[in-house]
Parts: sequence; structure tokens; C-alpha cells
Amino acid sequence: MTVNSYLVSRASDAVLSADEKASIATSVTTLSSRLTSYFTVAGDGLTSHFRFGSHTRGTILPRKMDAHSDVDYMIVFEKGGLNPQTYLTRLRKFAEQKYASSELYQSSPTVVLELNHIKFDLVPALSSWGTTYQIPKGPDEWQSTNPNDFNSTLETANGNNSYLIKPTVRLVKFWNAEAGYVYDSYGLEKWIVGLSFYGCYTQKDYFFKVFDNLSANEVAQWRNDKITRAKDIIARVRKYEADDMPNSAEIEVKKLIPA
Repeated sequence: MTVNSYLVSRASDAVLSADEKASIATSVTTLSSRLTSYFTVAGDGLTSHFRFGSHTRGTILPRKMDAHSDVDYMIVFEKGGLNPQTYLTRLRKFAEQKYASSELYQSSPTVVLELNHIKFDLVPALSSWGTTYQIPKGPDEWQSTNPNDFNSTLETANGNNSYLIKPTVRLVKFWNAEAGYVYDSYGLEKWIVGLSFYGCYTQKDYFFKVFDNLSANEVAQWRNDKITRAKDIIARVRKYEADDMPNSAEIEVKKLIPA
């Protein structure tokens, strides 16, 4: 197996299985139904609730590859004028009643609902205008977001790059998880999409290009160590390939993307 074929295979492994997709879909349907039945007070209920984030973009990783893999779910409240913590508390009370046997905790600005097969990040929101919403920035402040505006940008970039952007994102996110989350996952995705992949043709080209553009200039030294290690591994892979040592190259790349 070549380094490229190995990376293609692992990128394929980084897609949710049919069973995982079905299980998540069932959980989303249940969550939607329970939200609707719980928040029923006229004038103080919900205007909408929906998925956003990596699950809608097709870049979510299976939990076997990322223990923190989750589905972002926005809950838009009808009545505004209160601080974020008030809405977070309301979501926590909802989850405590409707998911009494599940693990539950607040991780501002979300309430995390952990089921057996997936985590939900429940994000309270208020409508702003159009597709822009206000979401918590800590317990006392709001910030604006357009939750699915990045989706079309990613789709366009993927199509313009032989459909190798999404698998590249998934591979890099797997490395990031294995390395202890060197980067914020969403920020990492956006940065990758903004790169130029001129001269790249294979999955290996795209994957290596990302690390060529990383710099070990983070504040935390452990992050720099992980970045430097990754770049050193890639340098050795290239050297083995140049020396016509494909087996050694494959062994080396598996230090970066484990089997």
C-alpha cells in the first residue's frame, strides 16, 4: 500500500457509518419532539431548533476517531431580553427532565447532553435578522453568528478541489484529536478551506500541504511540540519515498494517522 492509498483509506474510515447515521437521525428526531412538547408556553416558547456545525457539513468524525465528536443543535427562544445563563438554565432543566439517565453538564456557551452513541451541544439562541442569531458568549454576553454560513463555502471549495477538501479536513481533524486537540476544530476547518492547494492532485498532496502551512508558533509549548512532530514525520515520509522505500514511508505516516 502506498502512502496515498493508505490516507485515502483512512479518510474513508473517517466517515460516519450507516448505523451511526441512522442512530443520530433517530436521536435528532427524538430531541426535536421532546423540545416541542416541553417548551409550550405561548409567547415564551421556541421559534425553531435545528442542527448546525460539522454534522451538517459532513466533516463530523466517528466517535472511534474523536471521543469529543458531537452534534451542534441550536434552540431559538421566542422571548428575548434575558441573559444567556437564563436560557442555558432552561435548557439544562429540559434535559434533566427529558433525559434523566443521560450525562449532562454545562460547557458555556452550551449544555452538553451525552448519549451512548453521540453528544449533543445544545446552544440557546435568539433571532437577530435573516439567518443571523445571538448565542451566548459566556453567561452574561451575547454574540452574533450565522450558524450554517460556512457550509456553502466548504461545499464550493470541495467541488473546486476534486472533492478532496472534505476528506482532508477529516484526516486533519483526526490528527488533531489524536494530538490532544492542538487547535479548535471549527477554526481548523475554516483555515484549511482558506488555503491554496495549487499543484495538489492526490489525497497525500492535500494532506501534506496542510502541514506544510502549519507553524509551530503557538503560546503553549506542548502544541508546538505536536506540530513539530507532525512536520518531522512528513519530512521523513517524503525522504523514504524519494529513496524508493515505500514500506518505510507507510510505517512512518501511520505515526501521524494511526491505523
